[in-house]
Amino acid sequence: MIGGVHFHRSGRPTAPMPRQLPADVRGFVNRSADLELLTLTSAEVADRVVVWVVVGTAGVGKTSLAVRWAHQVAGDFPDGQLYVNLRGYDAGLPIGPDEALDRFLRALGVPGNLVPADLDARSALFRSLLAGRRFLILLDNAASPAQVRPLLPGTAGCLVLVTSRDKLAGLVSRDGARRLRLDILPLDEAVSLLRDLVQEYRPQDNDEDLAQLARLCARLPLALRIAAERAIGKPQTSLRDMITELRDESSLWDALGSDDSDAVRTVFAWSYRALSKGASRLFRMLGLYPGDDFGPAAVAALLGGPVSTVRRLLDDLAGAHLLENTAPDRYEFHDLLRLYAQDQARTEEPPEAATAALERLAAWYLHAAWNAVRALIPEAATRELPALPQDVSALAFANHQDALTWYEHERRNLRSMIRVLGEQARDEVVALLADVLREIYARYNHFDDWVTTGVAGLDAARRSGNRRGEADALESLGKAHTQQGNRTKGIEHQTLALSIRQEIGDRRGELASTNALGLAYLRNHEPDTALRHFRRSREIADDLADGYWTAVTSNNSANALIELDRPEEAVPLLHAALTGYRRLSIPGGEGDALRGLSHAHRLLGVPDQAHRFISDALSIARDRKNPAWEAFWSLEAGQVSLALGDPEAALVLYQRAASLQRQLGDRIREAAVLDATGEAYRQSGRPADAVAFHQYAVDVFRRSREEWRMAVALHNLGAILIATDGAEAAASALDEAAALFARFDDPAAHRHRAEVDALRRGGADDPATF
Repeated sequence: MIGGVHFHRSGRPTAPMPRQLPADVRGFVNRSADLELLTLTSAEVADRVVVWVVVGTAGVGKTSLAVRWAHQVAGDFPDGQLYVNLRGYDAGLPIGPDEALDRFLRALGVPGNLVPADLDARSALFRSLLAGRRFLILLDNAASPAQVRPLLPGTAGCLVLVTSRDKLAGLVSRDGARRLRLDILPLDEAVSLLRDLVQEYRPQDNDEDLAQLARLCARLPLALRIAAERAIGKPQTSLRDMITELRDESSLWDALGSDDSDAVRTVFAWSYRALSKGASRLFRMLGLYPGDDFGPAAVAALLGGPVSTVRRLLDDLAGAHLLENTAPDRYEFHDLLRLYAQDQARTEEPPEAATAALERLAAWYLHAAWNAVRALIPEAATRELPALPQDVSALAFANHQDALTWYEHERRNLRSMIRVLGEQARDEVVALLADVLREIYARYNHFDDWVTTGVAGLDAARRSGNRRGEADALESLGKAHTQQGNRTKGIEHQTLALSIRQEIGDRRGELASTNALGLAYLRNHEPDTALRHFRRSREIADDLADGYWTAVTSNNSANALIELDRPEEAVPLLHAALTGYRRLSIPGGEGDALRGLSHAHRLLGVPDQAHRFISDALSIARDRKNPAWEAFWSLEAGQVSLALGDPEAALVLYQRAASLQRQLGDRIREAAVLDATGEAYRQSGRPADAVAFHQYAVDVFRRSREEWRMAVALHNLGAILIATDGAEAAASALDEAAALFARFDDPAAHRHRAEVDALRRGGADDPATF
């Protein structure tokens, strides 16, 4: 604690513990023996990971049982409960273990830019975060052991509950899972479930008639609930008359006495035919919907009707148990009902109606995604989009949070939309939607989605022979791989984009690609190569008389010169960039040019001037209420305070910067702040406290494959360890730093290497700063 400032130094995420279980099921009946069997083994988690596989036919109530039991024992797992529907039997794409782990890691506090790209690495990080903690993990609707295995914890204390139609023999034989087979309900329990559901509305029904209805429903809970809801909707009709209707429906399908799935289908058809004309059309139209769940606005676009009408019809379908209302304004199908709806759409909707519905939905998603970009990233460049159909209303967002909530709900649906459009060769909208979404993916580090949709956009552009679109998609993928840490792949994609743009004579595209390559090389700490690209970009910008790009490339060239230990050459370029940004009224650019001027003057030994520049930059960030700008520029402000000999002021700024970076999910920049914090503690006479901060930064940079930043942090760590624990304790950090610096060939690397060598020989005792 210095100046009232406290830093949390633990490497463990501080996000709230996840409580992800779905709501418990109303009217759950019996299954007491199965629940008791599960409960008997819950005490074993103290000694090992317990894995239960609940298997059974579709509609038998596997999820209901798992959710009921999970709620009963949730208190035994105080560190959290994780849930994912793996959608192993949905008509669309299942959720793979890589996507499930991405969700779990983020829920456990891992920022997107620190979620490993590799499945094995994700699984290892997941196991590490769960080690020594008590978690309940519910993996619903798994199709295979391969979908589940990477999601299993590695140490005692956790319980995993899996539901599946498959026996998942591999989990039992190889991973020691126990299997609970869930059979159809005994007749007395099926009758009890029906009685529980209908008694308030139909107390006159007798057990004999309820038993007949239960048999027609094959004693499957899903069918029983739908049949009960139909009965509740006709309280004055005798149950025997309704049973006669269901028998007639059964004979239409030739399903009586057949297998369980046919019996369920019979009940579906019986309930579907009783719907109003509007509700039955909506039900089958929803069979065309490509996503997992849906809200009224998207469904209104699909149907081509007003949201108010759609909302009422959705509630009708949910009331009939043909849809599940999973959250406010969110609905989804049971996978069997989705298949039934798809069948009805194929047989009852003309092909041209289905095509028009998908086109309306695609246009709605495109405009909604763009409106979300405008709310989330106001500085994003404007773009022209095709007009919305007349019977579709655009979705607008009142504020940043509304847009973010919509995006989080629709993330997977957007990917599914692009996949379906790609399968139908609707290349123009695929390329547009992928290009719009990259703005959001880049902001929130959703790399899996970015790469998936980027590849779809690239394929679409190539199918249609759209060379300009192909270059845009390659540029997008290049940025995705670069931000994810795969700089080699990022540079490969950017180089291909540049080649196409040069080939087709797209000078502005050539400028953008050349600048993007410079940024990739700068992030890879290859400042000489980066500077060559920025200078080439500046030449093209001057040729085009493009004031914006002249300012951008001047600013970027200056940053490369600073990396090359040439701050005096950076200053005039930064002044030119500042003038350009001010002329064009671009506050973010203006603030970053001021930050660069502060950095250059600090390195030139004039911290008073640096302080004036960075103060002006922070004023812009605070006036605009932009946390990303404030977080980044506060790091420079703290370093200026250190240069002025005021470590307490630096700590206040670093605490603010670190807090903002964590909120923004940028753990790499947060680690850079905490590395600088170690230097502030050293200057304030508390070297022992500095060690933890430098070590934290090293760990983050190592996981992120940030070799240059890791080398600098190791340099700082080694220097402080000499002061606290002696040369022997520092040797490992300094040796690794020297080896890393040897991989770079630029003045800054040579300077750092010389300082590290001096420390290893017992010379200088000042850690490097950056």
